[in-house]
Amino acid sequence: MSKPLSDHDRRKQISVREHLIGRWIRTQQHYYEKDPKRVYYISLEFYMGRTLQNTMVNLALENACDEAMYQIGLDMEELEDMEEDAGLGNGGLGRLAACFLDSMASLGMAAYGYGIRYEFGIFNQKIASGWQVEEADDWLRYGNPWEKARPEYMRPVHFYGKTEHHPDGVKWVDTQVVLALPYDTPVPGYRNNYVNTMRLWSAKAPCEFNLKDFNIGGYIQAVLDRNLAENISRVLYPNDNFFEGKELRLKQEYFVVSATLQDIIRRFKVSKFGSREIARTDFSKLPDKVAIQLNDTHPSMAIPELMRVLVDIEKLSWDNAWDICVRTCAYTNHTVLPEALERWPVDLFAHLLPRHLEIIYEINRRHLEKVAAKFPGDHDRLRRMSLIEEGGQKRINMAHLCIVGSHAVNGVAQIHSDILKATVFKDFYEMEPHKFQNKTNGITPRRWLVMCNPGLAEVIAERIGEDFIRDLSQLKVLRKYVNDEAFIRDVAKVKQENKLKFSVHLEEHYKVKINPNSMFDIQVKRIHEYKRQLLNCLHIITYYNRIKREPNKHWTPRTVMIGGKAAPGYHTAKMIIRLITAIGDVVNNDPVIGDRLKVIFLENYRVTLAEKVIPAADLSEQISTAGTEASGTGNMKFMLNGALTIGTMDGANVEMAEEAGEDNLFIFGMRVDDVEALDKKGYHAAEYYNHLPELKQAIDQIAGGFFSPKQPDLFKEIVNMLMHHDRFKVFADYEDYIKCQEKVNDLYKNPREWTKKVIYNIAGCGKFSSDRTIAQYAREIWGVEPTLEKLPNPDDKH
Repeated sequence: MSKPLSDHDRRKQISVREHLIGRWIRTQQHYYEKDPKRVYYISLEFYMGRTLQNTMVNLALENACDEAMYQIGLDMEELEDMEEDAGLGNGGLGRLAACFLDSMASLGMAAYGYGIRYEFGIFNQKIASGWQVEEADDWLRYGNPWEKARPEYMRPVHFYGKTEHHPDGVKWVDTQVVLALPYDTPVPGYRNNYVNTMRLWSAKAPCEFNLKDFNIGGYIQAVLDRNLAENISRVLYPNDNFFEGKELRLKQEYFVVSATLQDIIRRFKVSKFGSREIARTDFSKLPDKVAIQLNDTHPSMAIPELMRVLVDIEKLSWDNAWDICVRTCAYTNHTVLPEALERWPVDLFAHLLPRHLEIIYEINRRHLEKVAAKFPGDHDRLRRMSLIEEGGQKRINMAHLCIVGSHAVNGVAQIHSDILKATVFKDFYEMEPHKFQNKTNGITPRRWLVMCNPGLAEVIAERIGEDFIRDLSQLKVLRKYVNDEAFIRDVAKVKQENKLKFSVHLEEHYKVKINPNSMFDIQVKRIHEYKRQLLNCLHIITYYNRIKREPNKHWTPRTVMIGGKAAPGYHTAKMIIRLITAIGDVVNNDPVIGDRLKVIFLENYRVTLAEKVIPAADLSEQISTAGTEASGTGNMKFMLNGALTIGTMDGANVEMAEEAGEDNLFIFGMRVDDVEALDKKGYHAAEYYNHLPELKQAIDQIAGGFFSPKQPDLFKEIVNMLMHHDRFKVFADYEDYIKCQEKVNDLYKNPREWTKKVIYNIAGCGKFSSDRTIAQYAREIWGVEPTLEKLPNPDDKH
């Protein structure tokens, strides 16, 4: 847990902050004068991690600060360790938003991240007796030096009430009001003097809350009830790839959307465009000045809310408003898992947002009219494509709303975008193929190389200069060093130093002695059945059994680390954690095994722990069932930091293999076509269990209590799931996975050949910079041009 900030650390943050503020004001002034098209990235999650070191890197202050701290006898790393993570995200989707903010600022784009200032972010994970225990993440306890409250931009957000239809339009009346108070955080570009803004909304009850209702003598209760309004921004929902249809969550989604759209429209109206007295009133120009990107369907209410503002308040005709809405909004899909798709009950909407329900019905009526005109008589298609799902309780399919209300829809890796067009959104693709695009995810090389792995960044810069930090495609030049003995040695040396440093960290936190010469085999990501941490477990058990069977053979030593949080309500995921810790208890205490195999569950995996573990990894585990991981971004971080990947042909792994050469990754398992074929034929786990003796042995050990002798049937549910209803076909890939892991072992015994593959991987990383991703969004969706020009330094006297 981070301690309260010392005076020194607060001074340090304030000093770095002073450097930011001049550039921040200057940047916003620059946008006001130039009046560019602005990009609004709306997300329910921004997984930012720590800010201090990233700010120093981007402002080129690191050496100066290091030196200043050293002079007054302070250790920079100790200071950095006092900062809390801003954990306002669950995993990939929230971290992607954070990388995108870094890239948009580094590309000089007038962009804003809009989200919620959760009082409590993703829970802190403790492991107690092998089980996950959650504790609240009170990250604001000691204040946040990076944020600035902006009460002057407070906005009202309405809920409940009813609609009245008058000749001059529709009124939404008798609503309850919650105020949205914005907090701004600066987002510095990489050494270009641009500083953009992330604006997060906090919920405040209005002063008159509950008091105007003549509650006799209920004054105290009325004041206490202010909490009900302010609960909207209290806590991040801790689900990754899972939809939980709770009223509070829908309130959060509408809260961020309503406040943000008011802000967007205010800025559109007052922006300088020749004269500053007259406000813009011609909304037909909105799509020329505003791009709104919806990060998944979580902010999908932006579509009906924009329609409500344009039609009910600004009095545009429906057709004009709809044209503006579609040209302004674009939607990114992040998953094909059905349980993750947002489908809100209609009756919840009728209660909470009655006007928006009417608007959605009207959008749907016009949409289905178009479908019927294009496909006359195809009633099943109308049913499939409706925004409203009939059945038990009527639900609103938010993905369908986003597709209909946006001019662009994108997946986040080529294979994922292809799957969207071929299956999940096939009907919509046939209707409007021009809307569908791919934008393969990326990561910022500032945080995920320069900041977390300065040794490797330095070794690269010695060969090809520093420009690759801005233009990661330059890494391809490293291919010519693949046989350079000095470079091979330097890359291997940096990896060994990172492993030693992480080993020290591990031995401080766990009671396990680490063999730093062992292969660091790492799977860190949220715990989910589709990510198949269980397949990893089966390999660990198989390897353990093999060493036990032939203890005198020369085995490649491994330290297997698995980390990640399980959603608090996801029982199976919590059992998977318990299984991992149970396997570790047996393996780590078996004297026959010694230091040839260790299993560690990395507690409380978060951005800051990722920055430590990824640079130390030898092997990156990316083993989801083909067709389930939309992209993955951890895979890219490991690749950039000199690990080799063992993985399926899923998500961005496919493109990683393409860029680095398939021979330079350890690819195994079913492809998407094989999975489909197996679905048609029928997946029968028992066939694999009966035909693969080592698999049978491993499953029997789990089922028989070998790893839980005090509770022999502790894992019977996991075994039952694997044997009888495993949607993700763990056994089908087991045999090929084990064979592939043998190849990994063999190559690791030859450090020179291993490191050559590492170099091919690093050289193939250029595509996976979020700068490339954002440049594609900018040109192909938002209609803005990225720039590498620098703004003048505020310190320069003209």
